[in-house]
Amino acid sequence: MGIVWGGIAPHPPIIIPEIGGAELKKVAASCQALRALATSLKASGAEAVVVTTPHGTVFQDAVAVSLLPKVSGSFADFGAPQIKFNLQTDYDLASAIVDAGVDLGVPTVGLGEDKIHRYRTGSRLDHGVLVPWYYLAQAGVELPIVWVGMSLLPPEDLYAFGVAVKQASNLLGRPVAFLASADLSHRLTRTAPAGYHPDGKRFDALLVEKVGHGDLEGVLKIDPALADKAGECGWRSIMMLAGALDGYEITPKVLSYEGPFGVGYLVAELMPVTERPELSRLEHLRGAQQQEVVAQRSGESVFVCLARQSLETYVRTGKRLPLPPDVPPELSKRAGAFVTLKKNKQLRGCIGTIQPTQKNLAAEIIENAISAGTRDPRFWPVEEDELKDIVYSVDVLGAPEPVESLAQLDPKRYGVIVQGRGGNKGLLLPDIEGIDTPEQQVKIAKQKAGLGPRDEVRLERFEVNRYY
Repeated sequence: MGIVWGGIAPHPPIIIPEIGGAELKKVAASCQALRALATSLKASGAEAVVVTTPHGTVFQDAVAVSLLPKVSGSFADFGAPQIKFNLQTDYDLASAIVDAGVDLGVPTVGLGEDKIHRYRTGSRLDHGVLVPWYYLAQAGVELPIVWVGMSLLPPEDLYAFGVAVKQASNLLGRPVAFLASADLSHRLTRTAPAGYHPDGKRFDALLVEKVGHGDLEGVLKIDPALADKAGECGWRSIMMLAGALDGYEITPKVLSYEGPFGVGYLVAELMPVTERPELSRLEHLRGAQQQEVVAQRSGESVFVCLARQSLETYVRTGKRLPLPPDVPPELSKRAGAFVTLKKNKQLRGCIGTIQPTQKNLAAEIIENAISAGTRDPRFWPVEEDELKDIVYSVDVLGAPEPVESLAQLDPKRYGVIVQGRGGNKGLLLPDIEGIDTPEQQVKIAKQKAGLGPRDEVRLERFEVNRYY
């Protein structure tokens, strides 16, 4: 049967009458729209509801799907323990989604009791599910749920997961509704929970426009730096919904948008009308992604070429790339260097040296490329099947110089080194997306050094030459 209904719902507990109280009038448009959305879902003929949420189990490198037979949760954390839900899950559909995701090359994990214990994840429904489900229940919706955690996977993989939901529903012959739980920017006003940023309104306006026009591919192509500055919470849930509607002609309808508390609340309906294979976008999206990697590699510098060859050789053979017999002049000097790996525009590893530790820059890059791919504690070591998707950059560091105040820093031009009284050091490279002020730069460098925001530090700045 496939996907018969798609929707986007916000999840602020304040829109629950028993919690919001007098504040509810400030979100009257969202409440009214959610009632209409719930009524629409009930009339859709769906036999199960897939809900994606950014507040459930969120993995960096996989999508989590609950395989528990029943799930429950309440608003006890928000002062309303009497509002609770005990929901039956659609185990067959959830299992089929996991299998379809794996078949499509999307890392997908089914969370039964054993894996919940192993990964130490929660088993109680989060408010990203509970808030919209409150309105579904008010409308008389009594369908089984498939509870899905949002993931930090690249957009193409999140889209492919949505396609997996569609394939699973077709396989079982079950009409399915897909609900993306999603708040938008948390930085719309000076009193917003995440502080103010002017790009909050820009992001929300762009996303609402894309949804309103049914431009689902455009949703995926929003600049990640813009989304980061907006402090959004749910963009990736909407990407997953977009994939579930792959190959459908859809009728989009924005039911409401408002942000009275500094957070953007969007309620929208995306109704699949006719399935048209020529509208399928998954292969196009994945092909474009690979073409981008090929294009970048065609113009790579000698620094990046060496870093790539170093990691590829080590991952494939377990051996270090030998130094070139004739080291080019630009690689014969000694300098500190950082090697950064990105996969699908997301960080996959970054390791480097502040001061030179090898006989020349070539050897420095060879060692640091291996470390970035295999020893960055934030990531699993790079595997061979990932090599084709990784792009590299190399930062060659200039000599550090001491600075007396933040006024001498410029996060676009200079990197920063902080050193605490105990000798702890933290470094942050320049020109990093989302780092716009010296205060942000120093704060993150302190965190990397294991220092608190009030700890006194000695500051140094340095310039880099960045190579692609």
